[in-house]
Amino acid sequence: MSTRRIRSFEDLDAMKGHVDHVLTLFSGGLDSSYVLKELSQRNLRITALSVDVGEGCRVQDLQEIADFFGANLTIVDAREMFAREAVAPAICAQAKYLGMFPVSSSLSRPILAKVAVQVARELGCDAIVHTANQSQNSLRRLNGAIGQLGYLGCYGTPYERSILTRDEKIEVLKQLGLARFQARGISGDANLWCREFESGSIDNPEGFWVPPSLFEWTRASEIPMEPREIQIDFRAGLPVAIDQQAMDLVPLISHLNQTVGAYQIGRYSGLEHLEGGEKVLEVREAPAATILMDAYRQIETAVLDAELLREKVSMELLWTREAVEGRWFAPLRESADAFVRKSAEKVTGTVRYTLRQGAMDTSSIKANRPLYLTDRDAWEKALVQDAFVPPVRTDRAVREVEVAV
Repeated sequence: MSTRRIRSFEDLDAMKGHVDHVLTLFSGGLDSSYVLKELSQRNLRITALSVDVGEGCRVQDLQEIADFFGANLTIVDAREMFAREAVAPAICAQAKYLGMFPVSSSLSRPILAKVAVQVARELGCDAIVHTANQSQNSLRRLNGAIGQLGYLGCYGTPYERSILTRDEKIEVLKQLGLARFQARGISGDANLWCREFESGSIDNPEGFWVPPSLFEWTRASEIPMEPREIQIDFRAGLPVAIDQQAMDLVPLISHLNQTVGAYQIGRYSGLEHLEGGEKVLEVREAPAATILMDAYRQIETAVLDAELLREKVSMELLWTREAVEGRWFAPLRESADAFVRKSAEKVTGTVRYTLRQGAMDTSSIKANRPLYLTDRDAWEKALVQDAFVPPVRTDRAVREVEVAV
């Protein structure tokens, strides 16, 4: 091929004679199923890769579609990798888009790309195909990550330049005997950290409607929730326990999504820019992210000096910008990450909250080696006394005075 980048279905034709084995990211949705159809018609060997970063995999559905198009299905559980390599540093970096909402696909796409490159290398795949399109920021994040990881095969998405409507894809698959897809509505992307939605009734920022059924973690309970206390422990920047019960990061996040989300805490809506500068509206829910980033900020404020905190805030913006722009594995984000991780070493302590409907009230901040005062009056009194205490005369000083006299 004259280029390594896949941008259209015509580029799939150009792979003939150059590519034997293709790996395609496969969610079981319409776009990835249609790509399987296109690859199978070109008589390419296909591995359909499903990567679980917390949404879960409908194995039977995935297997049925893969079998339909003669693809080999591979499922990788990447929840631990996602939590360790993406979510943990995002907590320390306070990764929010313009300070408005927790970033999500900016964290998951590099992990999807990393797994795809690893599997492609293991299987000897000549190409990696994904299904992002022009209106999705995943386009530059997946392409960027795959390129930064040094993958030498062809990669990209045919939807970058081949534009098909959802109805057109549904009709083609229906004629082939795969009639399980529906007309376009709200589309979503979910992982352990966040559930986000776009298009359909939330497409137009000037007037949008969010169906209550869209939310899972923050869905209103039929029975009013009574206020409750919750405690979160951090050690060296990592959340390690809830209510004094030690937990690994994946179950800890899942627990907080359910517990905090039950109080309808952690809903967001806001605009995010595309690569060309246009803005699109997204709605999301992220209860665990909401409380964990707040708790982290409380403890780091207690233990880090003011100048370091000021510099860290600017570094957080840099860290998040590089992640959003698809430069996860590039040197600048990695350098910013080193700064953030170093500052996290001192972030050890406990934060307590009172959860109530729609709000979380901080009730206690207890840090290891804190800089905060616990008794202002006593501190001020001691400060004044220390300032006016006369110097203590030693025995030698007394003798020198007596000799002089």
